[in-house]
Amino acid sequence: MTDITRISPVELHPTAGYAHITITETGRTAHLAGQCPLDRDELVVGEGDLFAQIDQVVANSLVALAAAGVGPERVVRSVIYVVSDRSEELGAAWKHLQDGPLAPAFATASTLLGVAALGYRGQLVEIDLTAALP
Repeated sequence: MTDITRISPVELHPTAGYAHITITETGRTAHLAGQCPLDRDELVVGEGDLFAQIDQVVANSLVALAAAGVGPERVVRSVIYVVSDRSEELGAAWKHLQDGPLAPAFATASTLLGVAALGYRGQLVEIDLTAALP
């Protein structure tokens, strides 16, 4: 992946596994719509269960990336939205993502946000990904 460079300058704070800067040399990118914890019937999966919803969002994200012809290692930007104002819960969500099959996506320029609400009733998490296409 010489066309993607991840940099974390020593002058900046250490990170929890992500890079402060991601540089791509590729000319094409795939911008995924925010992936929600929805099944094929557009029903929220795992109501009230953050980890079950994360697992569904991860599964949906992997399908969307595959449809674009790439895997999570080609992600160059991620934004994770979690309905919470508690840093412990946000940290637990980050750890769950880092331990799962989408983990390579979060080694890049990543942002984790606690938010008041998301678009679907009962939705607790959403992930927005941008991937560099080969």
